[in-house]
Amino acid sequence: MTERSPAFLLVIYGGGLLFGAGLAISQMARPEVVLDFLQLEDFGLLFVMGGGAAVTGLAIAIGTSLDRPAPLTGTPYGRRLRSMDRDVLLGGAIFGVGWGLSGICPGAAYASVGIGNWPILIAVAGMLLGAFLKTRLR
Repeated sequence: MTERSPAFLLVIYGGGLLFGAGLAISQMARPEVVLDFLQLEDFGLLFVMGGGAAVTGLAIAIGTSLDRPAPLTGTPYGRRLRSMDRDVLLGGAIFGVGWGLSGICPGAAYASVGIGNWPILIAVAGMLLGAFLKTRLR
């Protein structure tokens, strides 16, 4: 594992806090809101995801157009392409089923614990167990 600078770790921590706060403020850390979206009863999640996709798309477009390395890592900006194979499809299906059953995705699950939703720890334990099993089976 490469050594990370303190500034880089601070940016990661700050980004995580900002992401979690955004999920909490937008109510997306509440499984019932997500389940309402999946049942086509509330489309707020669509706007939250759209806003996040727009900001990410802009950051990637600007970052990849620059002819200089990333300021904190020194690595060049670039896209990481992944082919659509069996593992991607299977992982996406498992993710989707877990999201539908629990009403929460991994990032929002941690934010949900942060706002005091302790029963969501069951879903977090399931995610950790799934990650562990995946590494053992691979």
